[in-house]
Amino acid sequence: MFIAMNRFKVVPDATTEFEQVWLGRDSQLGEMEGFVEFQLLRGPTYEDHVLYASHTVWASKSAFEAWTRSEQFRKAHSRAPTTKPLYLGHPQFEGFEPIQTLSMAQEDTSAERHSEAVA
Repeated sequence: MFIAMNRFKVVPDATTEFEQVWLGRDSQLGEMEGFVEFQLLRGPTYEDHVLYASHTVWASKSAFEAWTRSEQFRKAHSRAPTTKPLYLGHPQFEGFEPIQTLSMAQEDTSAERHSEAVA
């Protein structure tokens, strides 16, 4: 698994437009092998910006790298130059490889095993 994140410092008066760009875009992610999930996250508000992050989960780092070299990536980012005035500076990319993953399904299974062991 690989998690790709971009952080955006959005100008406070441009948050609605920034969100509409994302919500109205023609996402190409679903066409890519290894794509798992995408989230657009809104974070804290500061004096000069509102922090946003795009959070994309990939089956592997190689699947993410294939996305960055794809025609779908070029299409998805074709509007990027026209949205520049919406945020301060360039988006900050961060890539992560999980060390540990927990989920409710795993927790439920663990609880069931514990209940069976106690019984």
